[in-house]
Amino acid sequence: MLDVEFAQLSDPGRTRKNNEDYLGWVAPTSPAEARTHGWLFALADGVGGQERGEVASRTAIESMLEGFRTARRGEPLPALLARLVQGANARVLEAGMAASPAGVNMATTIVACALRFDRAVIAHAGDSRCYLIRKSRATALTRDHTVANDQLRMGILSAREAATVDTRHVLTRSLGTNMSVNVDIGEHQVFPGDVLVLCSDGLHGAVEAGDLARIIMPARDLELAVRDLVGMANQNDGSDNISVLAARVRSVERVGMYRGRPYKLP
Repeated sequence: MLDVEFAQLSDPGRTRKNNEDYLGWVAPTSPAEARTHGWLFALADGVGGQERGEVASRTAIESMLEGFRTARRGEPLPALLARLVQGANARVLEAGMAASPAGVNMATTIVACALRFDRAVIAHAGDSRCYLIRKSRATALTRDHTVANDQLRMGILSAREAATVDTRHVLTRSLGTNMSVNVDIGEHQVFPGDVLVLCSDGLHGAVEAGDLARIIMPARDLELAVRDLVGMANQNDGSDNISVLAARVRSVERVGMYRGRPYKLP
């Protein structure tokens, strides 16, 4: 069956007093629940410059976790995560409206990874990322929803310009901004030894993908690895909150699908 180990760490960084990042997870309590629900890992980064970013991120993650725990048995993960992100968006909007008589602007990024059988489904909005580390190589499974990255994709900016321009921090998607959010969903097969890393921009903006893979893959202890990553981010920059959640796949259960139902493969 699918077996996962994980570790997480969130740090305010060297210059900020508040930590507006928030992380959470749901682990199955039995082999049966691993097959009907699976694992969920989620990370949110409250938008800087908005009011109560820490409330927005916590609200989003708590909504995701609650929805995952109470989801119907065997609900397909892509549809489930899309539904949960929309629900989290609504909760952040409601929290902002209830915060004062006139309401306050609250927003957050979200990246979530759900694992079941031999599949990982990633949902995200904003610039928090998910990497897949396999065979000492880190591959981004998400793309940043920022003005600079959109302009890079359209050919308006070069890669070098997009990496340094001020609009690299300006989000084009986030939770709490509108009544609905356009969420990207991706599905990937996973293998024993794969590591999925969720992180906020305080981490990926200060640590190169090569260093991420180098620190994570050889590590027998994920707790030490995430501490080393946060330490490197603080040493290299430290101007933002830094959060990372790493999940290593120990074993998988290979399945096929027939009429929406899984069956075990040899």
